[in-house]
Amino acid sequence: MSTFLLLTITGLGLGAMYFLIASGLSLIYGLMGVLNFAHGVFITVTAYTLWFVESKIGDVPVLPRFLIAALAGLVVGTVFAALTELVLIRPLYGRHIEQVLVTVGLALAVTALVTAIWGSDARVVTAPAWVGQTTTIFGAHIPNDRWLEIATAVIVLFALEAFLRRTRYGLIVRAGVENRAMVTALGIDVRKAFTLVFAIGGLAAGIAAVLYTLYSTTVDPQQGTSLVIFAFIVVVIGGLGSIRGTAWAAVMVGLVQQYANYYASSGLGDLSVVLLLGIVLIARPRGLSGSFA
Repeated sequence: MSTFLLLTITGLGLGAMYFLIASGLSLIYGLMGVLNFAHGVFITVTAYTLWFVESKIGDVPVLPRFLIAALAGLVVGTVFAALTELVLIRPLYGRHIEQVLVTVGLALAVTALVTAIWGSDARVVTAPAWVGQTTTIFGAHIPNDRWLEIATAVIVLFALEAFLRRTRYGLIVRAGVENRAMVTALGIDVRKAFTLVFAIGGLAAGIAAVLYTLYSTTVDPQQGTSLVIFAFIVVVIGGLGSIRGTAWAAVMVGLVQQYANYYASSGLGDLSVVLLLGIVLIARPRGLSGSFA
């Protein structure tokens, strides 16, 4: 029983990580029609900023040092995402082939640049001691970072839905997607709202980068690429453009991956996720939820 509980909680924590990354992908595609293959770059930029700032801070206790570095990483990652929309994506709306080529090129260029500057070796980040400890529930020793990941993902889910349904900018974005010309005719600059959406997507990916750094205590140039692959699978399973579908898909993927790795064989978790993707697409070609909800 304790083993099953441990696998379930760690699987939910892994799913929470995937959701944080995939929510930005789903938001950007669902509201703007942009399939952003550079989304992993936002993770890389945030993680390396966190590591760089943390390594430059002097004699400061571990917790405040990490929090300061994490805040710096989130700010830089969010700004980088907004600049990506302003400089590269805005001139290419409605030109999907060019969007794919530009975002793939950006991902390759940033990864190569980071590798050229800091090398391909992983860089160590000092995390607060509490994160590496465990909490015992019904005999299962649950890593504390999993609780943090799950709680953060739940907060982000409700915050995104509140933004889209309760705020002025959220309503502008949704209206701009339906009829951009009409919204513009009313004197509303939809472009600012779209930049905000990209920034929010970058922020969500940055939060995932911070949490993954807490878990692994390292950063490396391929970190964003490896995480975003599963995020794309989650988005497809959940339904392109659906935040709620993405959340359910992330839970499914995280649990299936954990259970398969333990009960079947180590390494079969990735294969089981691909099989899950195939089964869902056969049963529901548009994913669990094909529209934004």
